[in-house]
Formats: sequence, structure tokens, C-alpha cells
Amino acid sequence: MTLPELTLAELEAYRPELVAPADFDDVWRATLEDARRHPLDVTLERVDAGLPLVEVHDVRFGGYGGERIAAWYLRPAGAHGPLPVVVEYNGYGGGRGLPHERLLWPAAGYAYLFMDTRGQGSSWGSGGGTPDPHGSGPAGPGWMTRGVLDLSTSYFRRLVTDAVRAVDAVRTLDGVDAERVVVAGASQGGGLALAVAGLVDGLAAALVDVPFLCHIRRAVDVSEVDPYAEVARYLAVHRDQTDRVLTTLDYVDGALHAARATAPALFSVALRDPVCPPSTVYAAFHAYRGPATIVPYAYNGHEGGQAHQQQRQLGWLSQEIS
Repeated sequence: MTLPELTLAELEAYRPELVAPADFDDVWRATLEDARRHPLDVTLERVDAGLPLVEVHDVRFGGYGGERIAAWYLRPAGAHGPLPVVVEYNGYGGGRGLPHERLLWPAAGYAYLFMDTRGQGSSWGSGGGTPDPHGSGPAGPGWMTRGVLDLSTSYFRRLVTDAVRAVDAVRTLDGVDAERVVVAGASQGGGLALAVAGLVDGLAAALVDVPFLCHIRRAVDVSEVDPYAEVARYLAVHRDQTDRVLTTLDYVDGALHAARATAPALFSVALRDPVCPPSTVYAAFHAYRGPATIVPYAYNGHEGGQAHQQQRQLGWLSQEIS
């Protein structure tokens, strides 16, 4: 991808036609109804993480198919009353890591749940521990093409369902204000936050940074690097499967979920991002149904705004859910 992909003026005007599969809403309704037939069975185990100012719990809950998903749950030590809670999802290849890596939101007075990502957690960071017990048909390295010939076997159907169930789980915890749940994430986590924002009612806000899994059909065409390149390599081999693959990915496209999301949202985009091309982020932003603001970082790649964006999020969120 030649950088910048489009000028800022072109990006601000970029509103592609995004067409969801005709049964998009019905399929997701059925998927979540099936997931909710399994007990959440939320368990908390207090962990001594050497953080006297923060309570840390190892949380497990039933995700897709009732399969056990791990998370960290942190809150300010000694905090009273129901707290607003941030539910965060991780980037591609990472796991939940270690509790002391997750201190921003509890330090700001929020309860905080950070979900592990099934089957991932060994590409970078400090590791994860949630297996994905499902097999797959022929696939390339990575997760993009696992089960990609049909939504019923798609890896990302399971992962999006886990992300929804994480919100279901956190709403059952003592000391959490179930009406002030915020979903958040960067890259893959941003795509998951968008999907959850479109699938779960009553969220207070969404924090969406350099989101992956948005306007996927364009991303596969213009991004020359992984993870989208995983799909291009797969289709270079399976030349007759293009329609099936792209249709499956449509169901997890954050831009299509964004059109169903109503919670206030704060986006960020990096204009030199080769991983999540900025046009794909703007497509999701412009499709977003609820009130939304976007912050562009003109000279950054996929790292985006990092601490500068977190500072913006702290101020913005304090006004949205005060």
C-alpha cells in the first residue's frame, strides 16, 4: 500500500456502499441465542498480583458453545458502589498477558475486564491461556482463514460471540453498574468492540482504535501485509472459493456491525497504517449509526495514537458516562 493511502480530505468523504448479507441480523440473533442457552457460570478467583491498590481476579465465563474463556478483572481496591466498567479486547495474536499490564482503567476509577482471545496469545506480549477446541478445514497460517468457507465453522464467529458474552458476564458482577458498560480495543480488539457495539443493547460507549476487520473486502485488496494478506494468499491457492470466503467474512465485518451500533463512540485512525488501511477505518466510522468522533494520526502507522489517544479517551469518557 502506497502511503498515505488516501488524502485526509478523500478519507473524510469516503462512504462506500456496504451491503450486509440478507440474513445478517437473523444469523447473529440465532448465534447469540444459542450461546445464551449455555450457562455463563462466571467464576472469580482473587489473585495476589503484588498490586495493593488494585483488586485482581482471574475470571472465567462461558463463551461460544459454553467453552471457558479467561479474563482479568481489576478494580480499585476498596472502591464502593457500582462502578462503570470497561471491557477490552486484544489485538491479533496477543493474549491477556499479566495483570500489572492492565492498570490504566482501574487507576482512573473504573472496573475493568480484559478478555483473553481463544487460540491466540503466542505471537507477541506476555501470553494467553484460552484454547480454541475447534478444528478447521484447510487454512493458512494465522486465524483469518480458519473455518472461513462457512460462518458456522468460522473462527471469528466464535471470537465475536466470546466478546459478547464477556459483556454478559461483567454485567453479573457485584459492584458493576450494568448500565455503564464500555467496550474498547485496538486493531482486532477495535473490530471486536465494533461488533459488540452492534450486537449488544444498552452500552454506554465504545472506544475503537485503528480497528481491524472493517470493510474487509477492500482491506484484502489494498493491504499487502498480514493479517489481511493471509486471505489473499489463501485465495491465490483456492481460486474458486472467493465468493464463499468473502461472504463468510462479511458477517464479522466491523463496518457492517457499526451500522447497527448506537452507543457514543470515539474512534482513532492512523493515516500511514499498512495493517488496517485508513479507508477501511473511515468506512466503519461513517457507517456508525450512533454519535461518533474520530481522531486521525497523520504520521503514525498501526501503532496509532497510543498514550496520546488514551489521554483523549480518559477525558472523553468521563464526560460521556459521568
